[in-house]
Amino acid sequence: MKKLLLASAALAGLTTPLHAQDAPPAADDAAQFESPRANSEIIVTARRRQETAQEVPLAISVVGANQIESTGNFNILKLQQLAPTLQVYSSNPRNTSVNIRGLGVPFGLTSDGFEQGVGIYVDDVYNSRVAAAVFDFLDVNQVEVLRGPQGTLYGKNTTAGAINITTNQPTFDFEGRAEVTAGNLEFKQAKAAVSGPLSDKVAVRVAGGVTSRRGTLYNVTTGQYINEQDNLGVRGTLLFKPSDDLKITLSGDYSKQDPLGYGTTFVRVGRTQRALSRQYDALVAAANAAGRNYQVPSRNPYDRLTDLDSSLNAGNKIGGVSLKAVWDAGIGTFTSITAWRFWDWKPENDRDFTGLSVVAKSQNPSQQDQYSQEFRYNYEGEKIDFVVGLFGFKQRIDTQGTESQGIDASRWSLTGAQANDPSILDGLTATNTQYLKSTSAAAFGQLAWKVTDALTIQPGVRLNYDKKSGFYERVVTNGAGQVISCTPAPAAGTALAAQCGVYQPQSTSPSVSKWNFSYDLNVNYKFAPGILGYATYAKSFKTVGINQNGLPLTAANVPDLSASTVKPESVHHFEVGLKTQFWDRRATFNISAFRTDIKNFQATVNGGQFGTVRGYLANAGKVRSQGVETDFRINPSERFLAYVSGAYTDAKYKKFDNAPCPPELSGGTLQPAGATPDYSQPGVPGALSPRQCDISGQRLPGVSRWSASFGAEANIPVALLANEGQAYIGTDGNYRSHWNSNASPSVYTEVKGYIVTNFRAGFRTERFDVFGWVRNAFDKKYIDLLQVAPGNVGLIAGTLGDQRTWGATVKAKF
Repeated sequence: MKKLLLASAALAGLTTPLHAQDAPPAADDAAQFESPRANSEIIVTARRRQETAQEVPLAISVVGANQIESTGNFNILKLQQLAPTLQVYSSNPRNTSVNIRGLGVPFGLTSDGFEQGVGIYVDDVYNSRVAAAVFDFLDVNQVEVLRGPQGTLYGKNTTAGAINITTNQPTFDFEGRAEVTAGNLEFKQAKAAVSGPLSDKVAVRVAGGVTSRRGTLYNVTTGQYINEQDNLGVRGTLLFKPSDDLKITLSGDYSKQDPLGYGTTFVRVGRTQRALSRQYDALVAAANAAGRNYQVPSRNPYDRLTDLDSSLNAGNKIGGVSLKAVWDAGIGTFTSITAWRFWDWKPENDRDFTGLSVVAKSQNPSQQDQYSQEFRYNYEGEKIDFVVGLFGFKQRIDTQGTESQGIDASRWSLTGAQANDPSILDGLTATNTQYLKSTSAAAFGQLAWKVTDALTIQPGVRLNYDKKSGFYERVVTNGAGQVISCTPAPAAGTALAAQCGVYQPQSTSPSVSKWNFSYDLNVNYKFAPGILGYATYAKSFKTVGINQNGLPLTAANVPDLSASTVKPESVHHFEVGLKTQFWDRRATFNISAFRTDIKNFQATVNGGQFGTVRGYLANAGKVRSQGVETDFRINPSERFLAYVSGAYTDAKYKKFDNAPCPPELSGGTLQPAGATPDYSQPGVPGALSPRQCDISGQRLPGVSRWSASFGAEANIPVALLANEGQAYIGTDGNYRSHWNSNASPSVYTEVKGYIVTNFRAGFRTERFDVFGWVRNAFDKKYIDLLQVAPGNVGLIAGTLGDQRTWGATVKAKF
């Protein structure tokens, strides 16, 4: 199928392709800030048909193309600034988490062995890995963020929601647009799109864009700025419309990111239960006493300095081809979407987060191929609407990992005389080979029964089959290049025992399959024109997972095979909402309340060590997320628009009594097996550490209890250089209350709340738009992500939010 799709794209003359769907007409979205109009409607395709957002009985946020561009949110990573209940965290493209209402994927290192709970769709094509969807938004029409379980309408089942991205489609009238932006930090961005007919039945659209920006951290070791932006994207779409009833779209895309990054900066040190002489400050002092002369460049993270000594790279290539056919048969609409996508990830990281050579090399390049096929039939009638569909998905991911210890590793990880012998660990290398094969098939459907003009009952069902099989092998060699074996267990106190305590050879071949049945029921009622109430119950699931990054060890020092697979999540979701429009549709107010209970929540477990296991999945007993969301928009005239969206989210572990302990309760000699865990000495060096911790009742990581986004724009008519247009000024921003950045909440990984405010001002006509902008105008100092350094030494490193940036943008249409 891949060869057929590629050949078709080549024959179409698309040298730089991407995928597409029948996009709805450009939405008259007042929130897009393009000549705001009162009484405007937002058209969405959330239920696989075109309708206004206010008619859809579910919680949905819609972000138009102009709002994306004017607020500088040019990829998924920035979307949380516009959707309060969306959480996006990224230490690099692969380790990116996208959650809605605190749910979606486990917080921490990413494993290929589980499914994401937030589905990312671009023109109906499912992107199986978040890393494969971090491309720049290019020629996008709008983005819909659907909150709550999806699956009876969408190809892949998702338990937390979906991000539905639609791009602009080929037109039979010639049109083009171009955009150029320049700003501080050497920021440069250019985008262009051209569309038009090749004949009366064939139209084509081609778009491209480049983005570059200097890094936001200065590495004193290399004399370079890191965490830069260096992105390239191209897309081509060919539309064949042989009749008014049939549309065939061939699309392809290619995206490349090749920045120098990603690295962290020193944030703080917190005491753990490791012996005081083996914690961060003492280890640095000991290294210096031995002639190392090391000092972190700054203990103030907002000096934006780092000293990472390992190679850094974040090469990310994404692309694919899709073929979509839509046939209006009169008695309904048939849709077929065939797609192939690839992802090629080439990273290099500094996993010890310091300028010392503890981990000298860390890289886990991956290659993914995914194929998907979806068939849908839509019917709309006087009393009944329905959608039925079939979905098939196949994926393979191959990863080749290498991690090596450096000259400072012995002092960092060993004790006694061994700590002073760098040759024990220097050059110790773990070479990992792994693959994942994943297959999924589903039948789904949703019915809308219009009982009366006001009342609609909407049930949906899904039958799903998933199969996963994997392979993981770790081969360990010492500094002389000799393969080591840790079976039988080496004698305590030997160099081999020390090496096996850091990297232990391992080989596993997990495999599992599972059928799941899920369903939902929505009842909605139109109380009056412009007033819609709804209630939803959904029984959903996240499919079974496997551990792909190695397994934890048993007391006998062998891999714990019982941890090879992870149970499916069982999800019960309840939601009620009210959507209202009033003042002749000049004002919109929507409110929803939700509760989601998850049994066997798939969580990331990490023991804090370097390489015994990087992190693996386990089931938390129960998780609950509940809260209230509101959206308010007022658009009294073409001269003014304002909006504010807010959310209260209470997301907790209801039962997780075998969780990994936070750093302040880690690093010491383990308490006796079977003993009641003692949590009374957090951060006390030399204290006994619990083997596991009960974090029931604590909040989920990454979730702010309170969050909001806001914006406003005003304009006046102006004639400038004989051009009639509008002068305008606008603002937007977002707020987040404090949250925790560790899977097991820690006092050392608490992130303070913040408000970021942006401004822009410019002049626009029907043909061009020129504006200047300032983002993070008040230069708020805030943190995007905190990470706990391995080894239980107490070091906390972080990724900072952007400082104040400014620039100007010129957009033109022709």
